[in-house]
Amino acid sequence: MSRKPAAVSPSDVLGLSRLLFEAADGVTGIVEQMHNSILATPGIAPIGQGVTGGVTQLVYGGVRGALQLTGKGIGGAAALVDAKPDDRPTSRRREVALAALNGVVGDHLASTGNPLALPMRFRRGGRALKLDRASLAEAFPDATGKLAVLVHGLCLSDLQWTPQNHDHGAALAHELGYTPVYLSYNSGLHISVNGRAFADALEALLAEWPAKIEDLVVVGHSMGGLVARSACRYGEEAGQAWRDNLRQLVFLATPHHGSPLERIGNWVDVILPKTPYAAAFARLGQIRSAGVTDLRYGNLMDEDWQGHDRFARAPDRRRAVPLPDGVACYAIAATTAASPGGVKDRLVGDGLVPVASALGRHKDRARALEFPADRQWVACETGHLDLLSRRDVYEQVARWLGRRGQ
Repeated sequence: MSRKPAAVSPSDVLGLSRLLFEAADGVTGIVEQMHNSILATPGIAPIGQGVTGGVTQLVYGGVRGALQLTGKGIGGAAALVDAKPDDRPTSRRREVALAALNGVVGDHLASTGNPLALPMRFRRGGRALKLDRASLAEAFPDATGKLAVLVHGLCLSDLQWTPQNHDHGAALAHELGYTPVYLSYNSGLHISVNGRAFADALEALLAEWPAKIEDLVVVGHSMGGLVARSACRYGEEAGQAWRDNLRQLVFLATPHHGSPLERIGNWVDVILPKTPYAAAFARLGQIRSAGVTDLRYGNLMDEDWQGHDRFARAPDRRRAVPLPDGVACYAIAATTAASPGGVKDRLVGDGLVPVASALGRHKDRARALEFPADRQWVACETGHLDLLSRRDVYEQVARWLGRRGQ
């Protein structure tokens, strides 16, 4: 008798409770800062100080102390719950919501030990794979030597490769003989952190794969492509064996040079603190995750962000990372316009990623990615998420991969 997928687990309840109390503590700080800003207004300050007499500081301190005490109690309860991922079926709605939450505040969840933080793991059908030969042979009885690893984007889940009853991985298996494996990860962490972890995970996967590897392909959607590029560089630096097996790399709307939405968010970070009454709300904008702020320019390496205030206004200081040597790399961009080459391509693109960023183009030649003309393609009248379901997008990918990188 199969069990009905669980909507929530005990660790979900504890994790959400802890997050809510942390949010309440943060809101208390925002209100306190606004209150102090108003009291500091010329003409109000003498009156405010005379009326409150320090009572407000005592009140806010008491509220914050109570919230922190409650949060510690919840944290202690969470420690008693086995928060490790298991193979229990869960609802798709829960999976999608959890992936979105991790994309927004996943770095905070991980740093505070919240059980809602997603670990990195390979999955199939929503279930984690054990990386030993016997378990992989059982999970993939018809495993081939052609392995396709699919890496999702920001705020997405490995289950979201199947919109509108289409799955690029399943189609590659049916038509080209690839065995698809799906990566699940916390997209709120720094891209370089996920890149290094992905490199290590690929090394472990290939070492135990039940068939001799003939062809390794990675397909990355959006941020997933940046994680893949980061993994390639870290894999090369560590001398990992999987890197020599990587033959082809496909990018679907990957923001190689960042997304304008995050750059707009950074301008808000700069402007709001300069306005007395609005300054408190600047803290709301700074809840966005490290993964999100990495998308300002497309950070790939630790040195791109270490030692810097990620919310401060700063120029692009990324280490230039070219496309990996010996790998056939392909880039698909999307535009909501009916034809490529217009203003929409430059400003909007697919709604999140401009066409130039998706194709690796940059005015600085040292940063530009050299995709050959026959390895670039633009999907018109297509949104960012439409790339996961459009048949013409899949057919272009299949044509490229069918060449075996030649």
